[in-house]
Amino acid sequence: MTAKYFILLLGILAAVYLVWGFRVLPRERWQILAAVPVLKDGSQWAGINLTWYGLLTANAYAAAVAVLFVLLGSINVPLSATAAASVVMLLFCVPASSLVARIVEKKAHTFTVGGAVFVGVLLAPWIIKLINLTLGPALSVSIPSTAALAAFSIAYAFGEGFGRLACISFGCCYGKPLADSPPWARRLFADLCFVFFGKTRKIAYAGHLEGEKVIPIQALTAIVYVGTALFSTALFLHSRYTEAYILSLAITQGWRVFSETMRADFRGNGRFTAYQIMGLVSIIYGVFTMTLLQAGHAPLPDIGSGVFILWHPAPLLFLQLLWFAIFLHTGKSSVTGSTLSFHVHEDKI
Repeated sequence: MTAKYFILLLGILAAVYLVWGFRVLPRERWQILAAVPVLKDGSQWAGINLTWYGLLTANAYAAAVAVLFVLLGSINVPLSATAAASVVMLLFCVPASSLVARIVEKKAHTFTVGGAVFVGVLLAPWIIKLINLTLGPALSVSIPSTAALAAFSIAYAFGEGFGRLACISFGCCYGKPLADSPPWARRLFADLCFVFFGKTRKIAYAGHLEGEKVIPIQALTAIVYVGTALFSTALFLHSRYTEAYILSLAITQGWRVFSETMRADFRGNGRFTAYQIMGLVSIIYGVFTMTLLQAGHAPLPDIGSGVFILWHPAPLLFLQLLWFAIFLHTGKSSVTGSTLSFHVHEDKI
Protein backbone atom coordinates (compact mmCIF):
# COMPACT_ATOMS: atom_id res chain seq x y z
CA MET A 1 0.00 0.00 0.00
CA THR A 2 1.35 3.43 -0.96
CA ALA A 3 1.08 6.51 1.23
CA LYS A 4 -1.35 8.10 -1.23
CA TYR A 5 -3.81 5.20 -1.11
CA PHE A 6 -3.48 4.89 2.68
CA ILE A 7 -4.41 8.54 3.19
CA LEU A 8 -7.23 8.30 0.62
CA LEU A 9 -8.71 5.24 2.33
CA LEU A 10 -8.34 6.82 5.76
CA GLY A 11 -9.99 10.00 4.51
CA ILE A 12 -12.95 8.14 3.01
CA LEU A 13 -13.55 6.10 6.18
CA ALA A 14 -13.25 9.22 8.34
CA ALA A 15 -15.67 11.17 6.14
CA VAL A 16 -18.30 8.42 6.23
CA TYR A 17 -18.00 8.14 10.02
CA LEU A 18 -18.22 11.88 10.62
CA VAL A 19 -21.11 12.49 8.22
CA TRP A 20 -23.06 9.68 9.87
CA GLY A 21 -22.46 11.27 13.27
CA PHE A 22 -23.41 14.77 12.15
CA ARG A 23 -26.70 13.51 10.70
CA VAL A 24 -27.99 11.19 13.43
CA LEU A 25 -26.39 12.01 16.77
CA PRO A 26 -28.33 15.22 17.56
CA ARG A 27 -31.51 13.10 17.64
CA GLU A 28 -32.90 12.23 21.06
CA ARG A 29 -32.43 8.45 20.88
CA TRP A 30 -28.65 8.71 20.40
CA GLN A 31 -27.69 9.62 23.96
CA ILE A 32 -28.47 6.46 25.94
CA LEU A 33 -27.07 3.24 24.53
CA ALA A 34 -28.45 0.88 27.20
CA ALA A 35 -29.85 0.88 30.71
CA VAL A 36 -28.79 -1.82 33.17
CA PRO A 37 -31.06 -2.62 36.17
CA VAL A 38 -29.16 -2.55 39.47
CA LEU A 39 -31.64 -2.02 42.32
CA LYS A 40 -35.28 -3.06 42.63
CA ASP A 41 -37.82 -0.69 44.18
CA GLY A 42 -41.24 -2.27 44.33
CA SER A 43 -42.23 -3.34 40.85
CA GLN A 44 -39.57 -1.23 39.15
CA TRP A 45 -35.80 -1.14 38.90
CA ALA A 46 -33.37 1.72 39.17
CA GLY A 47 -30.90 1.52 36.33
CA ILE A 48 -27.45 2.70 35.33
CA ASN A 49 -27.28 4.29 31.88
CA LEU A 50 -24.57 3.31 29.44
CA THR A 51 -24.07 6.04 26.88
CA TRP A 52 -23.18 6.54 23.25
CA TYR A 53 -20.75 9.13 24.62
CA GLY A 54 -18.74 6.32 26.17
CA LEU A 55 -18.85 4.13 23.07
CA LEU A 56 -17.84 6.96 20.73
CA THR A 57 -15.10 8.12 23.10
CA ALA A 58 -13.74 4.57 23.26
CA ASN A 59 -13.81 4.47 19.45
CA ALA A 60 -11.80 7.70 19.34
CA TYR A 61 -9.14 6.48 21.77
CA ALA A 62 -8.77 3.17 19.95
CA ALA A 63 -8.53 4.91 16.57
CA ALA A 64 -5.89 7.32 17.87
CA VAL A 65 -3.71 4.53 19.28
CA ALA A 66 -4.16 2.46 16.10
CA VAL A 67 -2.89 5.42 14.07
CA LEU A 68 0.04 5.75 16.46
CA PHE A 69 0.88 2.05 15.99
CA VAL A 70 0.80 2.44 12.21
CA LEU A 71 2.88 5.62 12.04
CA LEU A 72 5.56 4.50 14.47
CA GLY A 73 5.51 1.02 12.97
CA SER A 74 6.21 2.56 9.58
CA ILE A 75 9.57 3.85 10.90
CA ASN A 76 10.44 0.54 12.59
CA VAL A 77 9.69 1.49 16.19
CA PRO A 78 8.99 -1.81 18.01
CA LEU A 79 5.41 -2.45 18.99
CA SER A 80 6.42 -2.95 22.64
CA ALA A 81 7.98 0.52 22.78
CA THR A 82 4.92 2.13 21.17
CA ALA A 83 2.55 0.29 23.52
CA ALA A 84 4.61 1.28 26.56
CA ALA A 85 4.62 4.94 25.54
CA SER A 86 0.86 4.79 24.89
CA VAL A 87 0.10 3.26 28.28
CA VAL A 88 2.22 5.79 30.17
CA MET A 89 0.60 8.65 28.28
CA LEU A 90 -2.93 7.34 28.89
CA LEU A 91 -2.25 6.77 32.60
CA PHE A 92 -1.69 10.51 32.92
CA CYS A 93 -4.09 11.92 30.33
CA VAL A 94 -7.25 9.92 31.09
CA PRO A 95 -7.40 10.99 34.79
CA ALA A 96 -6.41 14.52 33.75
CA SER A 97 -9.55 14.78 31.62
CA SER A 98 -11.67 14.83 34.78
CA LEU A 99 -9.15 16.40 37.18
CA VAL A 100 -8.64 19.52 35.07
CA ALA A 101 -12.43 19.89 34.66
CA ARG A 102 -12.78 19.83 38.44
CA ILE A 103 -10.19 22.57 38.78
CA VAL A 104 -11.36 24.82 35.94
CA GLU A 105 -15.11 24.22 35.81
CA LYS A 106 -15.60 23.16 39.46
CA LYS A 107 -17.53 20.08 38.30
CA ALA A 108 -16.91 16.55 39.52
CA HIS A 109 -18.90 14.65 36.88
CA THR A 110 -17.52 15.91 33.60
CA PHE A 111 -14.54 15.42 31.29
CA THR A 112 -12.38 17.85 29.37
CA VAL A 113 -10.29 16.85 26.38
CA GLY A 114 -8.55 20.21 26.52
CA GLY A 115 -7.10 19.50 29.95
CA ALA A 116 -6.01 16.00 28.97
CA VAL A 117 -4.30 17.29 25.84
CA PHE A 118 -2.47 19.99 27.79
CA VAL A 119 -1.07 17.36 30.14
CA GLY A 120 -0.17 15.17 27.16
CA VAL A 121 1.74 17.95 25.41
CA LEU A 122 3.66 18.67 28.61
CA LEU A 123 4.63 15.03 29.14
CA ALA A 124 5.07 13.63 25.62
CA PRO A 125 8.72 14.64 25.07
CA TRP A 126 9.75 13.28 28.44
CA ILE A 127 7.80 10.04 28.04
CA ILE A 128 9.68 9.41 24.80
CA LYS A 129 12.97 10.15 26.57
CA LEU A 130 11.97 7.83 29.44
CA ILE A 131 11.16 4.97 27.07
CA ASN A 132 14.52 5.45 25.33
CA LEU A 133 16.37 5.32 28.65
CA THR A 134 14.54 2.27 29.99
CA LEU A 135 13.27 0.02 27.19
CA GLY A 136 15.69 1.40 24.62
CA PRO A 137 18.77 -0.54 25.75
CA ALA A 138 16.79 -3.75 26.23
CA LEU A 139 15.22 -3.52 22.77
CA SER A 140 18.31 -2.02 21.12
CA VAL A 141 16.21 0.84 19.82
CA SER A 142 16.03 4.60 20.20
CA ILE A 143 12.73 6.24 19.34
CA PRO A 144 13.43 9.31 17.16
CA SER A 145 11.93 12.12 19.20
CA THR A 146 10.75 14.46 16.43
CA ALA A 147 9.09 11.67 14.45
CA ALA A 148 7.51 10.29 17.62
CA LEU A 149 6.17 13.70 18.66
CA ALA A 150 4.70 14.11 15.19
CA ALA A 151 3.06 10.68 15.42
CA PHE A 152 1.61 11.45 18.86
CA SER A 153 0.28 14.80 17.66
CA ILE A 154 -1.31 13.29 14.54
CA ALA A 155 -2.88 10.47 16.56
CA TYR A 156 -4.29 13.02 19.00
CA ALA A 157 -5.78 15.08 16.15
CA PHE A 158 -7.56 12.01 14.79
CA GLY A 159 -8.69 11.01 18.28
CA GLU A 160 -10.16 14.36 19.22
CA GLY A 161 -11.72 14.80 15.79
CA PHE A 162 -13.54 11.48 16.10
CA GLY A 163 -14.22 12.15 19.79
CA ARG A 164 -16.30 15.21 18.96
CA LEU A 165 -19.04 12.80 17.88
CA ALA A 166 -19.29 11.83 21.54
CA CYS A 167 -19.89 15.49 22.39
CA ILE A 168 -22.70 15.65 19.84
CA SER A 169 -24.30 12.57 21.38
CA PHE A 170 -24.18 13.97 24.92
CA GLY A 171 -25.01 17.50 23.83
CA CYS A 172 -21.94 18.99 25.46
CA CYS A 173 -19.31 21.43 24.11
CA TYR A 174 -22.22 23.09 22.30
CA GLY A 175 -22.13 26.21 20.17
CA LYS A 176 -23.82 29.54 20.65
CA PRO A 177 -27.44 29.96 19.54
CA LEU A 178 -27.75 31.34 16.02
CA ALA A 179 -30.18 33.93 17.36
CA ASP A 180 -27.37 35.40 19.49
CA SER A 181 -24.66 35.07 16.84
CA PRO A 182 -23.28 37.70 14.43
CA PRO A 183 -25.06 38.11 11.06
CA TRP A 184 -22.29 36.28 9.18
CA ALA A 185 -22.70 33.26 11.45
CA ARG A 186 -26.47 33.23 11.05
CA ARG A 187 -26.11 33.27 7.27
CA LEU A 188 -23.33 30.67 7.17
CA PHE A 189 -24.94 28.15 9.52
CA ALA A 190 -28.61 28.72 8.72
CA ASP A 191 -28.86 25.34 6.96
CA LEU A 192 -25.90 23.67 8.68
CA CYS A 193 -26.80 24.24 12.32
CA PHE A 194 -27.40 21.62 14.97
CA VAL A 195 -30.73 21.27 16.78
CA PHE A 196 -30.61 19.01 19.82
CA PHE A 197 -33.50 17.17 21.43
CA GLY A 198 -33.69 15.35 24.76
CA LYS A 199 -34.17 16.71 28.28
CA THR A 200 -31.23 14.67 29.62
CA ARG A 201 -28.68 16.29 27.31
CA LYS A 202 -26.30 18.88 28.70
CA ILE A 203 -27.37 21.50 26.19
CA ALA A 204 -30.92 21.12 27.57
CA TYR A 205 -30.38 20.95 31.35
CA ALA A 206 -27.35 23.26 31.53
CA GLY A 207 -27.81 25.56 28.54
CA HIS A 208 -31.62 25.50 28.19
CA LEU A 209 -31.18 25.32 24.41
CA GLU A 210 -33.18 22.21 23.51
CA GLY A 211 -34.78 22.68 20.11
CA GLU A 212 -32.75 25.81 19.38
CA LYS A 213 -30.54 26.27 16.33
CA VAL A 214 -26.92 26.41 17.49
CA ILE A 215 -23.55 26.75 15.77
CA PRO A 216 -22.35 23.18 14.96
CA ILE A 217 -19.03 23.75 16.70
CA GLN A 218 -18.49 20.05 17.40
CA ALA A 219 -18.76 19.26 13.68
CA LEU A 220 -16.46 22.15 12.74
CA THR A 221 -13.88 20.95 15.25
CA ALA A 222 -14.10 17.39 13.97
CA ILE A 223 -13.55 18.52 10.37
CA VAL A 224 -10.63 20.80 11.26
CA TYR A 225 -8.91 18.17 13.40
CA VAL A 226 -9.37 15.21 11.07
CA GLY A 227 -8.41 17.31 8.04
CA THR A 228 -5.28 18.49 9.86
CA ALA A 229 -4.46 14.92 10.85
CA LEU A 230 -4.75 13.69 7.27
CA PHE A 231 -2.53 16.46 5.89
CA SER A 232 0.01 15.96 8.69
CA THR A 233 0.02 12.23 7.99
CA ALA A 234 0.97 12.99 4.39
CA LEU A 235 3.87 15.10 5.66
CA PHE A 236 4.91 12.34 8.06
CA LEU A 237 4.91 9.70 5.35
CA HIS A 238 7.16 11.95 3.27
CA SER A 239 9.66 12.14 6.19
CA ARG A 240 8.77 15.76 7.00
CA TYR A 241 8.43 15.07 10.70
CA THR A 242 9.09 18.57 12.03
CA GLU A 243 6.50 20.12 9.71
CA ALA A 244 3.98 17.40 10.57
CA TYR A 245 4.43 18.02 14.29
CA ILE A 246 4.30 21.81 14.19
CA LEU A 247 1.36 21.88 11.78
CA SER A 248 -0.76 19.40 13.73
CA LEU A 249 0.04 21.03 17.08
CA ALA A 250 -0.40 24.64 15.93
CA ILE A 251 -3.67 24.13 14.04
CA THR A 252 -5.38 21.94 16.67
CA GLN A 253 -4.42 24.17 19.58
CA GLY A 254 -4.93 27.36 17.61
CA TRP A 255 -8.41 26.16 16.70
CA ARG A 256 -9.03 25.41 20.38
CA VAL A 257 -8.28 29.04 21.19
CA PHE A 258 -10.52 30.38 18.41
CA SER A 259 -13.38 27.90 18.75
CA GLU A 260 -13.93 28.84 22.39
CA THR A 261 -15.39 32.12 21.11
CA MET A 262 -18.21 30.20 19.40
CA ARG A 263 -19.14 27.99 22.34
CA ALA A 264 -21.97 28.62 24.79
CA ASP A 265 -21.20 26.01 27.47
CA PHE A 266 -19.51 27.10 30.70
CA ARG A 267 -15.73 27.12 30.31
CA GLY A 268 -14.70 28.71 33.59
CA ASN A 269 -14.68 32.33 34.62
CA GLY A 270 -13.03 35.06 32.60
CA ARG A 271 -13.34 36.25 29.01
CA PHE A 272 -10.13 34.45 28.04
CA THR A 273 -10.66 30.93 29.37
CA ALA A 274 -8.20 28.59 31.00
CA TYR A 275 -8.54 26.26 28.01
CA GLN A 276 -7.52 29.05 25.62
CA ILE A 277 -4.46 29.70 27.77
CA MET A 278 -3.65 25.98 27.72
CA GLY A 279 -3.92 25.96 23.93
CA LEU A 280 -1.48 28.84 23.51
CA VAL A 281 0.95 27.45 26.07
CA SER A 282 0.81 24.04 24.37
CA ILE A 283 1.95 25.51 21.06
CA ILE A 284 4.84 27.44 22.60
CA TYR A 285 5.91 24.63 24.91
CA GLY A 286 5.64 21.94 22.22
CA VAL A 287 7.81 23.79 19.74
CA PHE A 288 10.31 24.80 22.43
CA THR A 289 10.78 21.28 23.83
CA MET A 290 11.16 19.84 20.35
CA THR A 291 14.21 22.04 19.86
CA LEU A 292 15.72 20.77 23.12
CA LEU A 293 15.49 17.07 22.31
CA GLN A 294 17.80 15.28 19.95
CA ALA A 295 15.81 14.51 16.82
CA GLY A 296 17.28 11.03 16.38
CA HIS A 297 17.61 9.22 13.09
CA ALA A 298 14.29 8.12 11.60
CA PRO A 299 14.23 5.85 8.55
CA LEU A 300 12.02 6.56 5.58
CA PRO A 301 8.46 5.54 6.46
CA ASP A 302 7.10 2.33 4.98
CA ILE A 303 3.33 2.52 5.38
CA GLY A 304 2.95 -1.13 4.39
CA SER A 305 5.02 -2.21 7.40
CA GLY A 306 3.01 0.09 9.65
CA VAL A 307 -0.35 -1.23 8.51
CA PHE A 308 0.86 -4.83 8.72
CA ILE A 309 1.44 -4.38 12.48
CA LEU A 310 -2.32 -4.28 13.02
CA TRP A 311 -2.66 -7.81 11.64
CA HIS A 312 -0.87 -9.26 14.65
CA PRO A 313 -2.96 -10.51 17.60
CA ALA A 314 -1.06 -8.47 20.23
CA PRO A 315 -1.94 -4.95 19.01
CA LEU A 316 -5.51 -5.99 18.25
CA LEU A 317 -5.92 -7.35 21.78
CA PHE A 318 -4.32 -4.20 23.19
CA LEU A 319 -6.76 -2.00 21.25
CA GLN A 320 -9.74 -4.10 22.38
CA LEU A 321 -8.70 -3.88 26.04
CA LEU A 322 -8.13 -0.14 25.68
CA TRP A 323 -11.56 0.30 24.09
CA PHE A 324 -13.24 -1.64 26.88
CA ALA A 325 -11.39 0.26 29.63
CA ILE A 326 -12.27 3.66 28.15
CA PHE A 327 -15.89 2.63 27.67
CA LEU A 328 -16.15 1.58 31.32
CA HIS A 329 -14.52 4.86 32.41
CA THR A 330 -16.58 7.24 30.29
CA GLY A 331 -19.69 5.26 29.34
CA LYS A 332 -21.38 4.90 32.74
CA SER A 333 -23.48 8.02 33.13
CA SER A 334 -23.34 9.74 36.51
CA VAL A 335 -25.62 12.66 35.57
CA THR A 336 -28.58 10.66 34.25
CA GLY A 337 -30.60 7.82 35.72
CA SER A 338 -33.32 5.44 34.58
CA THR A 339 -36.33 3.56 35.88
CA LEU A 340 -37.09 0.18 34.32
CA SER A 341 -39.96 -2.26 34.41
CA PHE A 342 -40.31 -5.64 32.72
CA HIS A 343 -43.28 -7.64 31.53
CA VAL A 344 -44.16 -10.80 29.60
CA HIS A 345 -45.74 -10.71 26.15
CA GLU A 346 -48.75 -12.89 26.91
CA ASP A 347 -49.53 -13.45 23.23
CA LYS A 348 -46.13 -15.04 22.68
CA ILE A 349 -46.23 -17.64 25.44
